[in-house]
Amino acid sequence: MTMHGAPQPPRSCLNRGTRSPTTTPELDAMRRRVWRDQGVVSIAIDDIPDPWLRQALVNEARRRWGPRSTSIGGNTHGR
Repeated sequence: MTMHGAPQPPRSCLNRGTRSPTTTPELDAMRRRVWRDQGVVSIAIDDIPDPWLRQALVNEARRRWGPRSTSIGGNTHGR
């Protein structure tokens, strides 16, 4: 509780406790913007139905950035 006329507490982008989780439409809007503005594609690997294309993208990502952490997503595809 604050007193009448007291200054508001400082706002910061680091205060993650007050922001709600990003919604699917918000993520889609961010992905659309980054594709149109910078030519960067962001697609969840599990959203790619073609197994050959999915594996090709996984291989390229591993080549560039190394293997995924199993703690992120938790899916190790049987390994």
